[in-house]
Amino acid sequence: MFIAIPRILRASNSAIMSKRQPGCGPEVPDSVMHAENPEEELRADGGLISLRVKVPAEDGTAVVEMTSPGVPENGLQAFGDWVLAALEQHAGGAAEAARLMIAALRERDWEGDDALADQLDALLEGGAIPDLRPLPVDLDELAGILEGDPMYGGGRVDLATGDVWPAPAVDYAREIGQEDEDESEDPDKWLWVHCEGSRDGYQDMEMFIGTVRNPGRADRLEIAISGRGAFRRFKDVLERWPGELERWYAFSAERQHGRARAWLADAGYYVRKGLPPS
Repeated sequence: MFIAIPRILRASNSAIMSKRQPGCGPEVPDSVMHAENPEEELRADGGLISLRVKVPAEDGTAVVEMTSPGVPENGLQAFGDWVLAALEQHAGGAAEAARLMIAALRERDWEGDDALADQLDALLEGGAIPDLRPLPVDLDELAGILEGDPMYGGGRVDLATGDVWPAPAVDYAREIGQEDEDESEDPDKWLWVHCEGSRDGYQDMEMFIGTVRNPGRADRLEIAISGRGAFRRFKDVLERWPGELERWYAFSAERQHGRARAWLADAGYYVRKGLPPS
């Protein structure tokens, strides 16, 4: 299971802050959260990889540390965004971490893994990603409008801020006169996203069942995904086994991140998590 704990270590006013992202694992003692050397940007010891990336903050710049247990199978895509940022910012040790990530991505070869590996390769070799423009978009939010029910999915991404607007939010903005239709359709301002439905999500359930080691549990899950209401029944059955449910959430998120990244690359963009390289 992938556990990544983002920590805001240092802002421009030198204040030390810590921040835990909900659902990303247990709290970490202060002795672990605050490094002895705050300038060290990336380290790998004891099977852990920690990297530090400069990000925008209200009062200037903050440094966020992401920690991962080695090369996480169900976290390559999520952690990869931070490795990309570390490479762009020329963080010490980022190249070594990127090579580990590239090898793992090439071996796993899920959808979107080749896109991320190619982007890491490009930064390693030339310091830039050709033919792709940076976009500070959250892959979780992008996946949320890219997949699911086509009646409610889809939307757009603000090309300046990376903000994701689900289709209902776009409709509401038009209804209240916040923007006119010409502005809504401006291709220089928005990247439009068409919802691709839930077929990939169903295939993720099938693929996950293949990883369940207990034959009895696997059989129950196979039955659950037959017919209408498969997603709800699948989760209802998984709730009997909290460990499997948690593993499913990590697995599903990783698959969705990969598809969102592949879609974004096809549209001509890559994720920029931190500040632009100086």
